Amino acid sequence: MPAQLTPEAANQLREGIGLLLGRWSALQMAIQNEWGGRDTRQRAQQLTLDIYQWLITPSEGLYVDELEDLLDDFMLSLNTEIDDGSIEEIAENLMIMYQECLEGNFASIGRLRQSVPTSNQHIQVVKGGEDDSDSASSSGDDESMEDANEDEGENDSAPQAPKVDADGWTVVSSRRNRGGRP
Repeated sequence: MPAQLTPEAANQLREGIGLLLGRWSALQMAIQNEWGGRDTRQRAQQLTLDIYQWLITPSEGLYVDELEDLLDDFMLSLNTEIDDGSIEEIAENLMIMYQECLEGNFASIGRLRQSVPTSNQHIQVVKGGEDDSDSASSSGDDESMEDANEDEGENDSAPQAPKVDADGWTVVSSRRNRGGRP
C-alpha cells in the first residue's frame, strides 16, 4: 500500500506545486501571452490540480517519465513545444517534492516560498486594450518578445546606436555575431 500524505503535507504539496510551476519560465510565458487561448491561465491552474491528483492517486508506482508526458502534453495543448530540458527538470523536482512531503520534510517548499520568482523578470507583455483579432495580438506579442530579446542583449554590451542600411532598414545583429563583423 502506498504511503499516505498527512493533511499538512497535502497542503504543503499543493502549495509547492503551484510555486514550482509559477517559476517555470516556459509556462509563465505561455500564460502571459495566452498561447493556449484566452483560458490559458485557468488551464494552468487546472494543471496544478491535475499534477497533485496524479501524485496522490494510489497506483502501482509513480514514474517520472509519466509526469514528463503529462507536462509535455499540457504544454503542447498550449501550442508550446519545449526542448530546453525544463520539462524533465520540473518533473524531477515535483517527484522530489512529493517524496519529501511523504517524509514530512518541507524544506524545499520553504526555499521556494522565500525565493523571488526569477522567471519573466525581463519580459513585459504590453497589451493595448482588448482586441478580438488574433493577428493583432500575435503581432504585439512578437514585438514584445523582440523587445525582451533586445533587453537581454543590452546587458552584454554597451547600447549602440541602431545601424541603418542603404534602404533605410535598421540592421539587427544576432547574438552570435556581437563583437564580430559589423
